[in-house]
Amino acid sequence: MAQLTIYLPDAIESKARKAAKAKGKSVSKWIADEVVHSLDDVWPKAVLDAAGAFPDFPSLKQIRAGAGRDLPREQLG
Repeated sequence: MAQLTIYLPDAIESKARKAAKAKGKSVSKWIADEVVHSLDDVWPKAVLDAAGAFPDFPSLKQIRAGAGRDLPREQLG
């Protein structure tokens, strides 16, 4: 496992220590988990939970019904 040195303003370091303590983790583990979380390529749970939560939200077909036809694409080359 790689080791990194980071520099934080005192106020941020204090908040990081409090957040890590609240999670019952070392500061190093808390920061590592936050980095992993920020690099995830998945939607947050709150967004996934909201999918389909609006029964009156228009369907894709309804949304596109008002759009005109696409113009032909120009040929390259």
